[in-house]
Amino acid sequence: MTQSQPLPSPELSKIIKLSDIGSAPISGQITADNDQRQALAKRFDLPSIEEITADYSLKPGEYGIDFTGSIRSSLHQSCAISGQPFPVKLTEDFSIIFTEKTDVPHSEEEIELTAEDCDIIEFENARIDIGEAIAQTLYLALDPYPRGPDADDVAEKRGLKSEEEAGPFGALAALKDKMG
Repeated sequence: MTQSQPLPSPELSKIIKLSDIGSAPISGQITADNDQRQALAKRFDLPSIEEITADYSLKPGEYGIDFTGSIRSSLHQSCAISGQPFPVKLTEDFSIIFTEKTDVPHSEEEIELTAEDCDIIEFENARIDIGEAIAQTLYLALDPYPRGPDADDVAEKRGLKSEEEAGPFGALAALKDKMG
């Protein structure tokens, strides 16, 4: 039996104790320092992250702790076509509900998730990590197939098809050209 390694601590951790959250909303701002940005860039496989700032509000809600706000980030992503880094500016609003983790076993049957279900983060030990929630939200806001400013030229030089040519309508157009 192998021993599992402990998970590394999050790069942008900011722990809030539930006892610090009263009935009035708590507002604040998180700004990642240079070491945190470098560690997140490595984790997210990005060339660099120049800025991450989030304005937020925390308050008790109907289903848990409501965590809302907006993230602003300047970073570089690598173009999926050329591999070259290019600058990206992101602004992403978020609305997350922190709910207490339960020991109720999960059912084996499939369940449908709605968009609201995807914005729920479980917590334990009466502590929530709003910094890690910010980091995860930033990651989810990244373009999974980023195209830099020179992507079309590089694709053309390499003989890669455009999205229109490679899709189903492109195949129909090619078939029409062969028949006509």
